[in-house]
Amino acid sequence: MTINVYNQNPTPAGRFVSRLTRDAMALVLAGGRGSRLENLTDWRAKPAVPFGGKFRIVDFPLSNCLNSGIRRVGVLTQYKAHSLIRHIQRGWGMIGGDFGPFVELLPAQQRTDENSWYQGTADAVFQNIDIIRSFGPSYVIILAGDHVYKMDYGPMLAYHVAQQSELTIGCIEVPVDDARAFGVLSMEADGRVSEFNEKPDQPAELPDRPGVSLASMGIYIFDVEFLVRELIADHKDEASRHDFGKDIIPSVIQNSNVYGYSFLDKQSGGQSYWRDVGTVDTFWSANLELTRVLPELNLYDKEWPIWTHQEQAPPAKFVHNTQEKQGAAYDSLVAGGCIISGATLTESLLFSNVSVAEFSQVEQSVLMPEVTVGKNCVVKKAVVDKGCVIADGTRIGVDPEKDREKYHVSPGGVVLVTPDMLGQNLHSVV
Repeated sequence: MTINVYNQNPTPAGRFVSRLTRDAMALVLAGGRGSRLENLTDWRAKPAVPFGGKFRIVDFPLSNCLNSGIRRVGVLTQYKAHSLIRHIQRGWGMIGGDFGPFVELLPAQQRTDENSWYQGTADAVFQNIDIIRSFGPSYVIILAGDHVYKMDYGPMLAYHVAQQSELTIGCIEVPVDDARAFGVLSMEADGRVSEFNEKPDQPAELPDRPGVSLASMGIYIFDVEFLVRELIADHKDEASRHDFGKDIIPSVIQNSNVYGYSFLDKQSGGQSYWRDVGTVDTFWSANLELTRVLPELNLYDKEWPIWTHQEQAPPAKFVHNTQEKQGAAYDSLVAGGCIISGATLTESLLFSNVSVAEFSQVEQSVLMPEVTVGKNCVVKKAVVDKGCVIADGTRIGVDPEKDREKYHVSPGGVVLVTPDMLGQNLHSVV
């Protein structure tokens, strides 16, 4: 029997939305700290970390949902969620009218156990089973809230139905050395998943691609009744860690229809852009990739816009053009509200309302919103967190040993600077 999965209607951007996307609900897991980002997540959850000059990481999976035609989305929050919740309310809570209610915040609220918050990714979804059922979806799409990529979930959903799969796992090829940080799949020729190991010490390599592993993207599509049944069984298992990658997926592979879906570029057939910006090094490099002439991630794509909330700010301003001092930027992205006063930027990315004063140099650096760089400063290969005030004459990224005395220096040599490191207690009442 042929399953007609497409009852297509054009979206405003010219894409096609199937009836399947309208019958799906997405849950974005946004409750984790993301400790590998070090001090960047001391006061915010990883999905709330700014990215790309004006966005937050969570904007990417949420934009994918909107652009894919998925209108029912829940965002599960827990760790230091205030800035994330505020961002969702400002940037996504007002999407109404033709779209209808789009985003529901689902904070940890001890719905099933008055003594427990979310115990793991699977438990977070389990504690919201009643909410899932109230929406009445046929399919539930589980999304990580901390990855940067652009993806139409419609084709993956169609593949899930065509394969008569109960669980479909989005996957991408990564170097075997990097695969230790992910769930690693082994797939048969027909796409069926035969093995799944979460963060293995020795990741399985592709038979025809030595040195390459197949990694989970943290994207799962479940038939809703199958999901509910497995979540209830997992909840009753006292030995379980209540995690999708560690418990649910390995337990269902042998006796259920579980398939992998490779995230490939429609035109080239190669791997599509996807970044796990989970470390200071990968966060820094993914941001600086955007300063290239033709970056892999196209933020100017009108066919697949990335939606967000951003306060109204005046245009970026570059002042002074004399021999002594010149306000200039080369191979850089500069957001609104920035003032570059007789300073030079090279291969750098500045978020909104950043100011850089006379005779300072900023090279290969990411400056978060509302950073102030004083006069005669040098900032190289750094990530400077929101609100930092860099005093006149400060040198960052010049002497690694001195940097380590005050800041965090990553294995790749990226210097992370936060207000707390500078003695600026923006988040403390003391």
